[in-house]
Amino acid sequence: MRRRIAALLFALLATQVGALANPAFACGCGAMVPDRQSRIGVDRETSVVRWDGRTEQIVMRFTVGGDAHRAAWIMPVPGRATVELGDAEVFGELSRLTRPERRTRGYFWPRDGDWPFSATDGATAGAPPPGSADPGVGVVGRERLGDFDVARLTATDPDALKNWLETNGFDLPERLTAEVKPYVDRKWEYVAVRLAPRQPGTPLRGDLDPLRIRFDSPTPVYPMRLSRMAKTPQSLGLYVLADHRMEPSSAIGGSAPEVTFAGKIAPKDGPLAELTGGQPVFLTAIDQRFPEPGRIDADHELRATAQDTPYRRVVYRGELLTVGDGIPVWLLTVSAPLVAVAASALVVLRRRRRRTAAGAGAAV
Repeated sequence: MRRRIAALLFALLATQVGALANPAFACGCGAMVPDRQSRIGVDRETSVVRWDGRTEQIVMRFTVGGDAHRAAWIMPVPGRATVELGDAEVFGELSRLTRPERRTRGYFWPRDGDWPFSATDGATAGAPPPGSADPGVGVVGRERLGDFDVARLTATDPDALKNWLETNGFDLPERLTAEVKPYVDRKWEYVAVRLAPRQPGTPLRGDLDPLRIRFDSPTPVYPMRLSRMAKTPQSLGLYVLADHRMEPSSAIGGSAPEVTFAGKIAPKDGPLAELTGGQPVFLTAIDQRFPEPGRIDADHELRATAQDTPYRRVVYRGELLTVGDGIPVWLLTVSAPLVAVAASALVVLRRRRRRTAAGAGAAV
């Protein structure tokens, strides 16, 4: 009888356990193309926008792949720009400030990796000379900054701008003339950049040196329209530093912008403090994807939200509920009725034995 009860308990427990059983040819800030015999992919573009009400600063960094040794891109800006190398550490600071809060959330039934589904413990080179003059193009300045040959230009004619770029080694798409016309009409200026590693023969790969661009602007704007020339999906990570929580005024043809962090920060030192002037600012982190770049129809115009509501993502890690020395709660819950059945069966068995023994004694 004891063996039968044990077998019954094992069968019931087994029944319960068994029942459980993308190269891109454009970037977010402008057009990027390699030389004609190579390919380049912009895996990720991450930028910081700092706006103090009058002046805008953009620090941008590209993560690229492919086999191109040279590439070029152009970024329209609404005013006279200055360009210098940025400090890559600012991205590390912002990543730490905006990382998600991690919490543990218990679950009842065992999952893959928990007993009894697993027997483990659960571990598991100098700047090039200026080009020839063109009546439709003005050269504000030209510098060599790290791996970048930077030209700051004005233009009154889109064809003249394209001709100057091609004459001076900036090999850009045929569509550029049409795409820059809206900027020419609005009298914007341009930052044209050639990417060429200082060591000849080295392909452009990984995180490139960041660039820091500064210009006056009455409203914060992030140039995006030239990205419509991209051939593959694009992604953008944008950190916005301003007096208030900020948001794009529209999706401009991409997916809905996702806020991944919003809150006040007060950096005391380091490159982030230099960027903010040591003043407390509101930081908004935004992610956006552009599955069909051809649908991009404008630049990102940023505006303050109605309220400075703070936000931080929360990432939950599941943990099996246990008690005592790590005994799963589900096992106790499932076992309790079984133990009760077994105890009842034992009681019945003992009573039968007593009656049997009493009957045998009476017979004697």
